[in-house]
Order: sequence, then structure tokens, then C-alpha cells
Amino acid sequence: MYKIKLISDSTCDLSKELLLLHDIDIVPLYVNFRQESFFDGVNLSTIEMYHKIDKVGYLPKTAAASPGSFFELFDKYLTDGYQIIYTGIGSKFSATFQSAFTAKQMLHTDNIFLVDSGNLSSGSGLLLLKAAAFRNQGLDANEIYEKMLEIVPKIRTQFVIDTLDYLYKGGRLNALSTLMGTVLKVKPIIKVRNGEMVVGKKGRGSTRIGIDLMLNEILGLKEEIDQEFCIITHSMAESYVPYIRDQISEQMNIQNIYETEAGCVISSHCGKGAIGVLYIIK
Repeated sequence: MYKIKLISDSTCDLSKELLLLHDIDIVPLYVNFRQESFFDGVNLSTIEMYHKIDKVGYLPKTAAASPGSFFELFDKYLTDGYQIIYTGIGSKFSATFQSAFTAKQMLHTDNIFLVDSGNLSSGSGLLLLKAAAFRNQGLDANEIYEKMLEIVPKIRTQFVIDTLDYLYKGGRLNALSTLMGTVLKVKPIIKVRNGEMVVGKKGRGSTRIGIDLMLNEILGLKEEIDQEFCIITHSMAESYVPYIRDQISEQMNIQNIYETEAGCVISSHCGKGAIGVLYIIK
């Protein structure tokens, strides 16, 4: 009977406590400031990244984890007698999944199972938590893999964006959209659907208005949401977490509501003050 190892990348945005609890190893993506290169969450934290952006006046470029990084970690656990399950940032958002696939081909093994989450941030984190629960139930790697594939289209990810500057500077909004968003103080809700980012409802005014729009939609689906856990993920927006947690706790029966902080890669695109709620549809 093989042991099962869960591996992800730094965009899964699970806390160190959750990674340790569920024995999940992480392959970091790159965060590059021109000639300086950092590993997401290893030698550059989110707050350090924001300080550096303020200092240099431009956004970093992010890059996929390399096949070599996956090869090294995969090889280690295969040698120790494990079967490996990897999921992380969706293939439409990053070449990281392709790097993991390349590493698997280099190792010529059927004991690595790759799941394209079609998602980002703790959307893939939710998938990992489910995989850990299935492992604890005694399922084998192939059974866990099949169940994960069934869950992928049921993951719901949405973030209220506090500032449009990062999306604009990262090439995801044009100048007119950014100007209008600034003038009207629009707080759009960015969702992940079918492996891509789309714009949902747009709150006008404070971030709290955008949060209430997001919560109204979530609470309207409460009978359809998996009750095992949901995740509140933010990029230096911890002041809103108690309010969101209280609203969900009072009106839903979620067993575990986790707070996690977005890492450098996700934060470099969504910007400071972004906050989201991520869950799974039954």
C-alpha cells in the first residue's frame, strides 16, 4: 500500500498551519523585480513585496515554477515510496501545471496524479483540503484523484478588489476602465469561472459595499454550499475578516471557516485590500 503525498504550489494560499496539519509540500513560483528574483513566500513575503513596490514604483513580474523544482520534489517522494497528488494554480493562469506535467514525464511514472484546479488562490486550497480529507478516510490515490476531478467545477472563487491599479498595471484592465473605476470608486467582484477571471457585480463606494454584495450572493446559495469548510482569503485586508466570518457563521452551518492570506503572486495581481470568500457547491 502506497503512502500518499499532497503537493501544491505557493498560489494555493493556505496558511502554514493548514499546510503542516495536512502534510502538504509547496513548490514556489517566482516573483521578479527586473534583475532580482524571489521565491514566493520563501524569501519574499506579501508585506515585503508591497514595501518593495512602493520603493521601486513598479509591479513585479511573476513566473511559473520550473520543471526542475517539481522534478526534485517528486523524485524525493517517489524514492521514499509515495504516490503523489499535485494540484495548484490552474493551467489557464500559469505554466506551472505544465511544469509539473513535464516533471512527471521526465520521471516516467504512473505514481504521480496531476489535477488541474482551473482555479487560483485558495480555490486550489479548497481542493487540497478535500484531498486531505479523502486521504484520511483511507482512499487510495486514484480514488482521490477521481473525486478531485469531480469537485473542480464546483469550486467558487470571488474577490472584492479594493484598488484597480494592480489589475491595470498588470495588463488586465485598460486605462479607461481604471479611470472610470477610480472616479466612480467601483469595487468590482472578480470571479473565477471555467478557468478564467471574469468581472461580476460592481459595488460603488466603500469596500464594505462590495463585500455585502458578495455576501448576499453567497448567503443566497447557502443550501447549495458544501458545509465542510470555506475560506476567507485576503491581501492585507484582515480588518474585514471578523465581519465576513460573523455573517457566514450566523446564517450558515459551515463546520470550518479558515482565514488565509494571499501570497506574493496572487497579491501582485489583485492588489492590497482585496478580500474573497471561496467555497464548494454540493
